[in-house]
Amino acid sequence: MRKAASILVSVLVALASFLAGSWYSRRSFEHSIQPERRVLRYVCPMHPQYISDRPGTAPCCGMRLEPVYSDAGPAIEAVASAPPSMPPGAVNVSPERQQLIGLRVTAVEKKPVRHRMRMPGRVAADETRTYLVNAAVDGWIREAFPHSTGSLVNHGEPLATFHSKDFLAAQQNYFYALNTLDRMKRANIGGPEQLALTNIQVWSNEDNLQSLGMGEAQVQEIARTRQFARNIVLRSPATGFVLVRNVFPGKRFQRGEELFRIADLSRVWILADVFEKEAGYTRAGQAVRVQYQGKTFLARVSGVPPQFDAQSRTLKLRLEMDNPGSELRPGMFVDAEFAINLPPAITAPVDAILDSGLRKTVFVDRGDGMFEPRAVETGWRFGDRVEITRGLEPGERIVVSGNFLLDSESRMKQALASALGSAAKDPVCGMEVDAGTARRKSEYQGKTYYFCSDYCKQEFDGNPERYRERTGEGKRRAAEDSSLRGPRS
Repeated sequence: MRKAASILVSVLVALASFLAGSWYSRRSFEHSIQPERRVLRYVCPMHPQYISDRPGTAPCCGMRLEPVYSDAGPAIEAVASAPPSMPPGAVNVSPERQQLIGLRVTAVEKKPVRHRMRMPGRVAADETRTYLVNAAVDGWIREAFPHSTGSLVNHGEPLATFHSKDFLAAQQNYFYALNTLDRMKRANIGGPEQLALTNIQVWSNEDNLQSLGMGEAQVQEIARTRQFARNIVLRSPATGFVLVRNVFPGKRFQRGEELFRIADLSRVWILADVFEKEAGYTRAGQAVRVQYQGKTFLARVSGVPPQFDAQSRTLKLRLEMDNPGSELRPGMFVDAEFAINLPPAITAPVDAILDSGLRKTVFVDRGDGMFEPRAVETGWRFGDRVEITRGLEPGERIVVSGNFLLDSESRMKQALASALGSAAKDPVCGMEVDAGTARRKSEYQGKTYYFCSDYCKQEFDGNPERYRERTGEGKRRAAEDSSLRGPRS
């Protein structure tokens, strides 16, 4: 009987041990299987009131954002959703007052920017297609043909006639060389070398006449007639428009004096005024639209670097373009338009930024009628948009109209807070906090400390002496205690 009872007890103990082991293994296995952690949002560890849907850095302090997971628990959720403390200068505006002052807000975005930059330009003649007619000898004008400034002249068309005593001797030497060559050919005298030398003399005299100002056609004419030309004809060296005319009948001129300037306007230059920052967005060969009185022309940026103009403090960017029908004349003013493609950037309207010269400020909508003044840094500016390089994140809403009234009230609040001593600084992160509206504060050794977030308050409460020394309060009290104790013996 005792043996049977002993066996029964042993079986029950073994069964209980087996069931307990199975239950423990199943529970351990269930605990080992954890659901996948899902990121709800990203928050700043120093300022949990800043929430973002993507990783990055906080614009207020530059710290890396930390993820908040779905299994983080209610404590972290409470910290992340706690109402923030506003910095000094924050303004509370009711909806009725917002409508009264015409306050408007818009969200900033980060996206590529395509901008059309417009600038004034002036038409100039192409220097490679400009021709000068200068006086090669001293003389006087006998006749001036009716080609005034702005007239179109063709290649070889006569412009004026003049007389110079230097041509009589030059023509006489030319005729003597021609007559000598004719006699040698008729009489068949002299060898090939003598004939070659005589030809050289003829060519030399022809070059001498042309260097004095006689045209090739007139040289051939006097060679054919063998008659002295008393008047020398000035002819146009190219087809173009007369830009300068310095001749009239009876005028005496000296060697080297400019008589005519003629330009071929089938292709012209456009000298566009650009600022140094804008010039960096242009490149050689870039297409440019040129507009004049409703007409559009296509030009290209020249490969020649822009020239600086000290008077206008701008760069003269050269554009080259065809000028069909010679519609554009030198001196005309046109509009040049560039297409500029910029990389993705956060941009804001120019009116949203208050620039004091030393600081650029925007007002950020924090919800519930609260608007926070925030310092920003800017980059390029085109038209009515400006790049924000630091201080804002995509999705934040800023004030674009009525910000001057907000700025006035904000400055008054800051001045009042400074006068009343209500402006404080978070001892943990160093952020300025309005003591009058701060929701988080701690008392330590008779002094009140204000915080911008629950995180900073918890850090201070955990080790107040560390952060008190950072503010200088601990060092000051240590110095006072040392002076009271006196010098060491």
